[in-house]
Amino acid sequence: MKLRRLLCGSIGFFSLLGFVGVFTEERLFLTFFAFAVEFEHFFAPSDEYLDRQILVSAAAGFFLGMLVSAAAALAGFISGAASPGNVLGGAFAWGWAAAVVSYSVCSAALSFRERWYAGDKE
Repeated sequence: MKLRRLLCGSIGFFSLLGFVGVFTEERLFLTFFAFAVEFEHFFAPSDEYLDRQILVSAAAGFFLGMLVSAAAALAGFISGAASPGNVLGGAFAWGWAAAVVSYSVCSAALSFRERWYAGDKE
């Protein structure tokens, strides 16, 4: 469990890539700041709820990312506005961004819910 906590906390270092979006014109790098919530795993005690939170958040991010990728690719192919390679690359970028945001929001919501219920018991 300690190794999993360290690995999940290390994902927070991806948030440093968000500064590329701050200092350049590549604004999609700003989505990396969503990984900053992962630093919390360095300080949180490992328990079953934390494991469940990670699994639920990861699954939600994965499935939403795939749905957004598929929808963006389908819309791009139907519109015919760009070459298939560009459409697919853009679709994957949108899907990745949706997955990161979904994972972060779901993780934060589950964490807030745990703290809310823990506050009621004290």
